[in-house]
Amino acid sequence: MELFPSNSNINFMRMRMVSLTIAFALMAIAMAAMAWGGFNYALDFTGGTLTEIKFQKPVNVEEMRKRLETNGFPGAEVRTFGTGTDIVIRMRLNKSNSDASAIKLFSENVLKAAQTPDNQGKVAPSVYIGPQIGNEFAWNGLKALVFVVLGFLIYVWARFEWKFAVAAIITTLHDVVLVSGWFAITKHELDLAVLAGILSVMGYSISDTIVVFDRVRENFRNLQRVSPAEVLNRSVNQTLSRTIITSFVAFLTVLALYIFGGNSLKGMAESQIIGIVFGTLSSIFVACPLLLWLGTTKQDLMPKAKDLAELERRP
Repeated sequence: MELFPSNSNINFMRMRMVSLTIAFALMAIAMAAMAWGGFNYALDFTGGTLTEIKFQKPVNVEEMRKRLETNGFPGAEVRTFGTGTDIVIRMRLNKSNSDASAIKLFSENVLKAAQTPDNQGKVAPSVYIGPQIGNEFAWNGLKALVFVVLGFLIYVWARFEWKFAVAAIITTLHDVVLVSGWFAITKHELDLAVLAGILSVMGYSISDTIVVFDRVRENFRNLQRVSPAEVLNRSVNQTLSRTIITSFVAFLTVLALYIFGGNSLKGMAESQIIGIVFGTLSSIFVACPLLLWLGTTKQDLMPKAKDLAELERRP
């Protein structure tokens, strides 16, 4: 199945300066939003109270969340544990008001807002949860980000050439920065699930970019008298259908997760949706233009000797 014929000749390289200018401008806006506006951190990073309530009957989590918001407790995380009658509610509470009396009063108010006349509950003493655990996860996430970037750099460098590796990493960071900037601009909550979604965007982005770069290398073997710009342009055109179809299928998957996955998975699905959109666009309009911008020559595009046998076996 092809949305675009493999012999399409859309001149993407002619638009490379425009596409790169737009890409770097968007990155600058995203980084400015993160630097000055900051993120709307969720309880995973800010800390708060954990309140356990045992009800007489099973409860609907989404309905309870809406009921709490209506009664003056916005942004509550409501989850079941054990049976459907046991509920855990996490909410923000200023650390200066985290003494025992304040938390007890807070718990009683939460119980009044959460229960209904036909389904009364019994609240256990609330516990103040500091942000230390969330900060530890955030730090581990940052270390994972650095580890993944270095791993990608080494892999692409070993498989292709250093200019390919640099272009792939810049393209991947472009996608990650734009997704992070989206959350900084919209002020949607940033929690550990969103952080996991952002890390998964990196894998999707680098995978899509490597597919295009692999086709670039294969084409240069058959088009040695063609200029690097034309080789890159043909490679993008030949992989265009694959890129769009794969991205569309992945988009439908995370869209279903966003719609039906509930509030706890909504942030992660949102980050993946934005990442798929930007990742698709970057693999088409950013990755190969970056190779030309870095001054890629025919020697850079030439397959390595150790790869010739593998290329011979490909159809």
